[in-house]
Amino acid sequence: MNRLALALVALLVAAACGPGSPGGPTMNNKMNGGPGPASSMSAVVSTDILSREPVANVATVKHILISWKDLEDSFQGHQDKRAAAREKSQAEAEVKSLFGQIKAGGDFEVLMKAHSEDVGSAQSNRAFTVSPDAQLVIEFRQLSLRLNVGEIGVVQSDFGFHIIKRYE
Repeated sequence: MNRLALALVALLVAAACGPGSPGGPTMNNKMNGGPGPASSMSAVVSTDILSREPVANVATVKHILISWKDLEDSFQGHQDKRAAAREKSQAEAEVKSLFGQIKAGGDFEVLMKAHSEDVGSAQSNRAFTVSPDAQLVIEFRQLSLRLNVGEIGVVQSDFGFHIIKRYE
């Protein structure tokens, strides 16, 4: 076969296998634009951090969830009212604002309590222990295990934007 034919075969095999092919996703998988609401990656996402190899096998993190109305199905009727009234572009603006406040020295826990649309962690100040097999969305796990202690990053999932800070 010539090189063009080989390239075409390789492309077809890759398309047929896609994400979640036998063996499932691993922590070394890079973020990709699969189907669904999270497929159009936003400029607020920390692609520089996501392109790194994981720096930890276990991390303790807290997050601020900011969502938008197009993702309502992911919440099975329990989407935050702020998100239900927001467009994606407005969510991006909110993330930029919060990220800027945190970088300028704002208290992450105070901002989490006031702004996070993950009611459980916002009310309880809950930290998550993240490992490769934790029962959390893969994007959350991928970013969390790539953050250095004290570092903050943003990832997009089917639930919205997660501003994540690693504590341990």
